Amino acid sequence: MGFQRLLRRMWWYGAALALTGGLAGPASARTLDLANPDDAIQAYRKIICGSTTEGAVRFGTWWGRAYGRVPWEKDRHLFNVVGTNVRQCKTFKDDARGAGFRSVSREVMFYLDPMTNEVLAEWDNPYNGQKVTVVHVANDPVNMREPVYARDKNGKGITVQLENAGDGLLVSRSEVPLYYENPLLGPYQKEMGGIYQAMEIFTRFYPSSLLDSRVASPKGSHLAWNRVSQWLPWMMMEGRPGQMIFVTAGKSVKGFDDLDPILKDQINRNFPIYKEPPPTDDSRPNETSWTYFKKFKEGKVTQSVK
Repeated sequence: MGFQRLLRRMWWYGAALALTGGLAGPASARTLDLANPDDAIQAYRKIICGSTTEGAVRFGTWWGRAYGRVPWEKDRHLFNVVGTNVRQCKTFKDDARGAGFRSVSREVMFYLDPMTNEVLAEWDNPYNGQKVTVVHVANDPVNMREPVYARDKNGKGITVQLENAGDGLLVSRSEVPLYYENPLLGPYQKEMGGIYQAMEIFTRFYPSSLLDSRVASPKGSHLAWNRVSQWLPWMMMEGRPGQMIFVTAGKSVKGFDDLDPILKDQINRNFPIYKEPPPTDDSRPNETSWTYFKKFKEGKVTQSVK
């Protein structure tokens, strides 16, 4: 995943996380000017990190449905989903580029029975009749590869786009087209096919107090996240035409105890590292659903939801 694409994803994750901090600012009331890079980086850190206090830990969560679509058939409600991302940030300072930060996080998402909300260990694939092992999302880590600053290496200021929706709300909308080599396949994907393609669509809502330089804890952030993608690798679809459609909503929460009971139960019993973020100096390569599934198939990782 490229750095700019990761930044766009981090922007979304920030929408699902508590905005609970503020960079040092003047005591008098002042609205952050997003055209000023030194102000924009403050707003961006509140959005991404949830806090401008180094090492502050915060959780975001999302829930919704996943559908399957194949040509000339009705869409199928295949799963419900519920997930969380836990994150913290480290402060950086550069004489030329100004204030900066780097986010480190890990995320987990579970596929649930669409009728009972039971966490699935196996799944009867209605498209091919196979019973398959469900491999849940367990991405550790999902980090910024390098810090982001008020200005880039060429001196260009960071851009933060927010719309004033009225009623005390700020709105940000973005579409993220994904197109990259699939780690499950070989080196000739451009020649023979296999490139992974998806689209993520985000609408994020923030309190207008986010832009108040005095407010350290603007309360409440929400989002809508939609994703159109290829089949999940563990579904064993063998190249059949079709796609997945995810429709979810999300919000910030105060901490682990405020997560959905399904998340708390699974994390406590089977995924305990997701109760806290990676260390701020984490230098490991990022994990994706595809790289994790490759490790799963190779026996390098195991997974249990029982």
